[in-house]
Amino acid sequence: MDADVLMRRPHLTESKATANPESTVMRLHVGVPLWVNQDSASKRRRYPALRGATAADVAVIGGGMTGAGIAYVFAEAGVNVVVLESKHVGGGSTAASTALLMQETDEDLRALDKRYGRARAERIWHLGRTGVRDLVATMRQLRVPCDLAMRDSVHFTTDQRRVDDLHAEYRRRRDAGLATMWLDASSLRAGTGIDGEGAIRTRGNAQVDPHRGCIGLLRAAARRRARIFERSAAHRIDASGEGVVIHTRGGIVSAGRVIIATGYATPAFAPLVGRFQMKHTYVLATRPLRAHERRAVGLGDVLLLDTREPYHYARWTGDRRLLLGGEDRPVLPPSRRRHAFTVSRARLRDYYVKLLPALHEIDIEYAWEGLFARTADGLPFIGPHRRYPRHLFALGYGGNGMTFGFLAARLLLDTFLERGNEEDLELFAFGRFRKKAIS
Repeated sequence: MDADVLMRRPHLTESKATANPESTVMRLHVGVPLWVNQDSASKRRRYPALRGATAADVAVIGGGMTGAGIAYVFAEAGVNVVVLESKHVGGGSTAASTALLMQETDEDLRALDKRYGRARAERIWHLGRTGVRDLVATMRQLRVPCDLAMRDSVHFTTDQRRVDDLHAEYRRRRDAGLATMWLDASSLRAGTGIDGEGAIRTRGNAQVDPHRGCIGLLRAAARRRARIFERSAAHRIDASGEGVVIHTRGGIVSAGRVIIATGYATPAFAPLVGRFQMKHTYVLATRPLRAHERRAVGLGDVLLLDTREPYHYARWTGDRRLLLGGEDRPVLPPSRRRHAFTVSRARLRDYYVKLLPALHEIDIEYAWEGLFARTADGLPFIGPHRRYPRHLFALGYGGNGMTFGFLAARLLLDTFLERGNEEDLELFAFGRFRKKAIS
């Protein structure tokens, strides 16, 4: 989910009595994402603020996972790149993410069939698969230390009324050539410990430590001469037929193009704001589990998603913690956020304790919230906009921002180098809602 994280200040860290009789007191880190707290390097200053004037072929606004992927892909191609991050790279919603690298879109394949026709819907899903494979291959090639692991996803239901609909979605994905299989109730129980009615299991997904992954991509970009500036918010962008001039508090960047990779439309792009539905999401992380505790929970090494609206999701980390996410809700005013955070945290724990009863005895060590943007069809906006000359956009990723963020890097490079690929870009264009479905 590539947007700004809404994190509570570290002084809101709380203490709580542990439910585990073998330990004493467990610290509950409220508002501090697991990844940032674990990565001691995050406490160091990595990149300077922009001072004075500089020039580049492309300026990237946003130093999260999407901006990092764009910076690396462009720099690898020999493009002169500057990255401007308003705060610290790897923060924002990158730090808040549970980092499920999913080929699945937020909307089911059959829902996209109805919107855009079978051919376009299938192409979108196959591009999602390409995005996962490309990002995984890149991370491995660069040897980024980010706990990268391939995982199957399990999309399940505990509602008998939804089984037929979920099975129809499975058949559609199978017919589209996706690596998927159906799990009946007994198979679901054996693989996840969940008493449910059925599930779709899909191969070819992955998980990652998003903070370290972002930092690793930026370091790789810097080795290829990308220049990265923190604490360098873009206050104004002046565009002309020749390029853009970006003004920060400390300097200016002149570039041929600017790529907006801020996750959603900021107030500087007011005409685009209405295209995004802003949501809060909530995440819990347990303490590391012992082997016998993990066996008692029963959940295998999968990416777990339910069919509820909003959906819930879970996965293991490399140090044997369980991440539990969900309870998404529309953005609330600041006066109501603290209460909503407390309520949503409790609901999230209650939901998973009912689903996996052994979690009742397991302490929660981290709890945080994030902000993300969703579009009307659950797909990102990638490419130019007629209102903004010399701009390219990579915005609105919903629940699978890292997958489509890296895909955006490849598509935008094609645009910048004028290598065609218009058909794929049209799938994510700002004007796609005006196009009729073609079966």
